Amino acid sequence: MSFLDALALPGNAALACMAALLGLLVGSFLNVVIHRVPLMMLRETANFVAQERGEALPHAGRYNLWLPASACPHCGAPLALHHKIPLLSWLLLRGRCGFCANAISARYPLVELLTALLFALLGWRFGLGLHGVALMVCAAFLIALAVIDAQTMLLPDDLTLPLMWLGLLVNILHRLVPLQDAVLGAMAGYGVLWLIYWIFKLATGKEGLGYGDFKLMAALGAWLGWQALPLVLLLASALGAVLGLALMGLGRHQRGQAIAFGPCLATAGMLTLLMGHGWLTQLLYDF
Repeated sequence: MSFLDALALPGNAALACMAALLGLLVGSFLNVVIHRVPLMMLRETANFVAQERGEALPHAGRYNLWLPASACPHCGAPLALHHKIPLLSWLLLRGRCGFCANAISARYPLVELLTALLFALLGWRFGLGLHGVALMVCAAFLIALAVIDAQTMLLPDDLTLPLMWLGLLVNILHRLVPLQDAVLGAMAGYGVLWLIYWIFKLATGKEGLGYGDFKLMAALGAWLGWQALPLVLLLASALGAVLGLALMGLGRHQRGQAIAFGPCLATAGMLTLLMGHGWLTQLLYDF
């Protein structure tokens, strides 16, 4: 059954709505992850350097995904409970802080909306059993990694490595692919991009990829199996080329300037998770 056929099946609308509501809540948490994880990395690095030099730690207070409480990035005012309602709060406040009236980035509602949409599609096709929930967890990781990389050119180990281990754990029960295919996928995913990195570096003297890209590709291999990697790499490369051309056309990118490849890998991986290994061939056949 093709993905388009699956969408046409009746009876899944209730599950899709439930999944969408869950996606809104998860998307709200992902905004915290996207904002704080890069800062946590910077604070940890700064503290490590200061400690090695025998200096006072520049960031001594606790800072993680839970503490301190969410606050306006402009005025620092703690957010009230009614300011944390996914999507709705941003709309009611017209995209501005309820205390200082400074603009709140549209990234927040967009992440919540994207997560809700992806969860609805996954709930529609796979339900809310272990299989469907596992794919939603993977989607949440991919959204966070894509946005973080787009904003900071970083793919944190704190997200890529757990995503890889979760993929292997899910496939112990053959939920997506046989475990041996998942293990080979993780190995091949890392190794292929590592090889491309060194070929490009030896040929040009430049670094075309980052090590975070290797780990994200390994994570996708752990979820999808080695058979899906050629499609993921082909699609991600095509998306990267289109993105680079679009940014140059808008004057926001110079020739030879690096772009984040993580969002392209995440998008390609998500499409393959959602539609299956043969989704492109089937889509062309359907049309």
